[in-house]
Amino acid sequence: MHFFLLIAALAVLLIAPHGFKNYGIYLLSYWLVFVIATMGLNLTVGYAGQKSLGHAAFFGIGAYTVAILVKAGVSFWIGLPMGALICFFTGLVLGFPALRVQTIYLAFATLGFNTAVWLVMRNEEWLTGGTFGINGITRPELFGVSLAGNLAYYYFVLAVAVVLGLLLWGLLRSPWGKAFTALRDNPIRAESLGVNVRSYTLLSFAIGAAYAGVAGGLFASLVEFIEPAPFTVASSIMMYLMVVVGGPGYFFGPVLGAAVGVLLPEWLRFAQAWYLAIFGLSVVVLMAWLPDGLLSIPDRIRARRASRSANAARAAAADSASTPRPGAPS
Repeated sequence: MHFFLLIAALAVLLIAPHGFKNYGIYLLSYWLVFVIATMGLNLTVGYAGQKSLGHAAFFGIGAYTVAILVKAGVSFWIGLPMGALICFFTGLVLGFPALRVQTIYLAFATLGFNTAVWLVMRNEEWLTGGTFGINGITRPELFGVSLAGNLAYYYFVLAVAVVLGLLLWGLLRSPWGKAFTALRDNPIRAESLGVNVRSYTLLSFAIGAAYAGVAGGLFASLVEFIEPAPFTVASSIMMYLMVVVGGPGYFFGPVLGAAVGVLLPEWLRFAQAWYLAIFGLSVVVLMAWLPDGLLSIPDRIRARRASRSANAARAAAADSASTPRPGAPS
C-alpha cells in the first residue's frame, strides 16, 4: 500500500510542473531544496535526538562552496560533492559538544556556531563578497543537456532528492538506523546494548550536515546569487520548525514540513501584510494540537481507537463481573 502511494506521489511530482508557470516551477524547486536540507536535520533531531540550531550554517557552507568554485571556473560537479564533504567534516567537529552537553545547552552551542559562520560570510568580503554577495552562479549541464531552464533544473533537483531519500531510507533500515533511534530513546540503555554513543552522535551531525551541504549547493545554482541573509540563525530555526511541524522521526516529515515552511507562506500572500502573522498563528495552533507533527495524525487516531477498544473491553468485563450468575446467592 505504501509503495503504491509513493509511486503515485512521485508521478504527481513529475507531472505537477507542467501545470505551473515559471515562478511556480521555481518555487517547487525551492521546496525540494529544503526537503533535502531538512532530511539531514530530521536525521540529527528526529532520529538521533540531538538539538541543533545550526543547520543553516551548513546550508550556507554548501552554497558558498559551490558559488566560489563555480566563479573560479571549477565545475559544479566538483563543487557540489566538495561542499558536502566540507560540511560532513565540519559536522563531525560540531558533534563534539553533543558528547558533553545536551538539550537546551547543545541548542545554544549550535546556535553560536551558526552565528560565527554567518559573521564570516558577512565580513570576509575577499572570500564571500560580504553583503554584496556572489552573483552570476551558472547552472550546470548534465550529459550535454543544459539545466539553465527552471523546468530542467526542477527535474534535476527532484532526482537528487529521490536519490538522497533512498540512501537515507536504506540507512534508517540498517543497523545504523536502529542505533540512531536507540540513541534518541535512551542513550544509557543504548550504550549498555553495545551502541557506540560517541560515534553515532558524531555521525548524526556529520550526515545531517552533508545533506544540508548538498541542498546549499543546489540552492546556490537555483537562485544564481547568494548573500549571507538566507543563512542566519532565523533560517536554522525555520528549518527546525519544518522538522517539528512535519513530524520529527517520521521519514516523510521533511516533505510536509518544508511545504508548510516554503509553500504555505506563498499561498497566504493574498493576505498581503498579514500573511506572516497568519502563518505564525497557524503554526502555533498546529503545534498546540499536534505537538508530534502532521504525520503523527494516523498514530493519534490509532491510539484513540485502541484506547476506546480497551475502555469498551474493561466496561464489558466489569458488567460481566457485576451480573449475578444463575443460582448464585444474591
